[in-house]
Amino acid sequence: MEAKKILLIEDEVKLARFVELELKYEGYDVTVIHDGREGLETFSNEEFDMILLDLMLPGLSGIEICRRIRKTSSVPIIMLTAKDEVMDKVAGLDSGADDYLTKPFAIEELLARMRVAFKHCSNHQEEGTKKILTVNHLSINIEKCMVTVNDTEVELTKKEFELLLYLVQNKNIVLTREQILNQVWGYSYIGETNVVDVYIRYLRSKVDEAFGEKFIHTIRGVGYYVKEE
Repeated sequence: MEAKKILLIEDEVKLARFVELELKYEGYDVTVIHDGREGLETFSNEEFDMILLDLMLPGLSGIEICRRIRKTSSVPIIMLTAKDEVMDKVAGLDSGADDYLTKPFAIEELLARMRVAFKHCSNHQEEGTKKILTVNHLSINIEKCMVTVNDTEVELTKKEFELLLYLVQNKNIVLTREQILNQVWGYSYIGETNVVDVYIRYLRSKVDEAFGEKFIHTIRGVGYYVKEE
């Protein structure tokens, strides 16, 4: 089996070297870039299976790199950063990152998150065989990553789309915040579940409130579900 190609964009040289050596030891093919603009250019010119992306970079920020990549690619992206504030995590995930790892981290945790992200990506590709999902007046075209309500397209970020897709795939089933974190974000830190509530609010404003139809329901103290009438 051909080694998976990893693009590591990280300006801390010693950390980048450490991660590079560990990933190569695990059998990955690793390309290391220390500058944001150069990293984006490298991605544009080559094919990669995953990006490990620092948030604070010279030349171009990790957030901006992530946004630009998401316009053309769904490659798994894991943010690596010293920032640990919830809104920093939300900003990273909202820009299209699949997961978020705060420095300092154990290499075993990074490897575990990479496995989850690869599995998540593979699951989405398998789900692509079911091209259209519907619930009430809402429709999800998985292949085109497009959501419509009453035939009107709804603009969602990548993470909002994945959250709504997971809820619709499990319609009429109450999903806990921990389940949603594991499936949509790929991590389950205790105390970090408020990011789910933030994204539920985003979805409700764009779907429920915008169209005057209640799709997403709350079971207080338990979690959320999409109800099919």
